[in-house]
Parts: sequence; C-alpha cells; structure tokens
Amino acid sequence: MNDPTATHDSPATTRTPLMELDDLQVTFGRRVILKGLTATLSGASVGLLGPNGAGKTTLLHTLLGFHPASRGRARVLGLDVARQVVAIRACTGYMPENDAFVAGTSAVRLTTMLGELAGLGYRAALERAHEALTWAGLGEARYRPIGTYSLGMRQMTKLAQAVVAGPKLLILDEPTNGMDPPVRQRMINLIKEVRDSGATRIILSSHLLKDVEECCDEAIILKDGEVASTCNLEAERRTNKKFLELEVEGDSEPLVAMARERGCECATSAGGRLKMILPEGVEIRDLYVVAARHDIQIRRLSSKRDSLQEIFLKAMEAGNGRLPA
Repeated sequence: MNDPTATHDSPATTRTPLMELDDLQVTFGRRVILKGLTATLSGASVGLLGPNGAGKTTLLHTLLGFHPASRGRARVLGLDVARQVVAIRACTGYMPENDAFVAGTSAVRLTTMLGELAGLGYRAALERAHEALTWAGLGEARYRPIGTYSLGMRQMTKLAQAVVAGPKLLILDEPTNGMDPPVRQRMINLIKEVRDSGATRIILSSHLLKDVEECCDEAIILKDGEVASTCNLEAERRTNKKFLELEVEGDSEPLVAMARERGCECATSAGGRLKMILPEGVEIRDLYVVAARHDIQIRRLSSKRDSLQEIFLKAMEAGNGRLPA
C-alpha cells in the first residue's frame, strides 16, 4: 500500500523553514512554560526532544494555536502562528500523545469524519480513510470499535487519521509510546515512508532518542522550557563516517604522509595511535592499500560516532546554547 500522503497536490519543499521560533514565551497563569525559545529548523523531518516537563507538548500545542504566546512569535512553514493559525491547521495532520476517541466508534468512521473536518467531501474522505487504515495495517479491523483495539492498534489509528487528508505537515506526539518492538518498528517504517515521499514534512516529539535518530534529519532539544541545543543530524552522520581512530604497528609516517597529501587532517600520538578526518574522495580502503605497501599493520580502526544520545547528554549538561564542541 502506498503512503496516503504521497498524493497531495502541493509537495513540501525543504527551502521554507519548517519551524521558526523568535524569543517565544508561553505562560500558564504566572508560570512561564516556554522561556524565550529561539531557533530555526528547515529539515524534512525535525525531532523534538527533552525530558518530561521540558515543554515539548506545550510547544506543539502553541504551533497549533492552542496556547497564545505571551512574548515573541512562531512560524510554521512560513505561516505566522498568531495571525495564520487557520491556514496552519488546514495543512497539518496531528497525532496526539493521548487517546481522543469517541466511545464505540469504528476506525473507519472516525477517520472518515476527521477527513471531512479537514475539508474532504464524504466520498473522498471515506475512500481515503480505507486507504489510510489499510496502509497502517488495520484493513481487516477497520470496522471494529476502537475500544476493542490493542494499544498498538490505537496508535496506528491515530496515525491513519493524521494522514487521511494528505497534510503538508505531520505533527506526531510520542507516536511509539508503549509499543512492543515489532509494532514500534512498523510505526517507524511508516513514518519514514511519509518522510521519504517528499509530500509531507514532519515534527516528531519523543522521549525515545532512537525514534528521532531513525526518522529525523534535524533535532531541537528542550530543557526546562528553554532551547538546550539544536543539531543537524544529517551533517553529524556525514561527519561521523569520515572521522577515524586508528592504532598501527610499524612506522606510521608513510600512512600519515599519504593522508596529508590527499587533504586529510591527521594527528598522531604515542603507541601508534592516529586520528584522521577523511575528505571527500578518500576512502578507508585507500589507507589499507598504503599500509600494505609499506608493511604497516592496522591493528584497530573505528569510526567515531557522536550518537544522538551523546548529543542529548551534552545538551543536558551544558544548559542553553548551541551544541557543545
């Protein structure tokens, strides 16, 4: 079954920032929840991370116009949240963290109704509901009351209703919460299908770092209602592939000389230990060729991988600001 968002008439473009926050503050009574958030994220899929109480759901609700800003402003896909919230909601599919089902309603009836609320005619909404539920793996169960569903099936229903109208933006709040590993992986695969279709951009809020690492190309990390860090995960992945740590036996000078001649950054330390950053056009196999030619034994070689977990922990330790060096 094809991704139901892929038929949208106006494919999303990564040239427009997905989310722009400019000194955004949100208060509940006298309590300040979001404390002057400033960030711009332009990826196809943006992850929203932070510990419980960091302000993730409040930020999502603010982007949807549920909470007014007490200071600053926010834009979604170039649309101002304060002045164009109706336009934002019209192009957004939302999967909430908590269940919000009508008791006794079947999945196909609920998804059809939400398709109609999004502007589809009844026949189109019904057709799209069947497509979305089949795509989400609920084809045989779509006429059953949602109250009889397992947790995983209810989560899939929420995803189906969020994509039924082919939104330009899909907001997912804890989409894999409480799922068994096989069902979680199916949810992740469906989210990646939506992302890869190019028709829909995604904001994914999760406390599971692995979900964001698998699905997103950028991330914003909140801590105590403030921006602790933002990072470009795609750039991190590209850099990590080229950062090597080696341990060699023998005279390493020919290997270092070759590396530097080809534009590698290279540092040596005692015990035959080397660190290299390989530029475009230089591959790991080139190092082995030179090592074999000069009787150098590479005893250990590893790629440095600054995982999202490490990025997250650094952000929690460092407090506010950009990603720590």
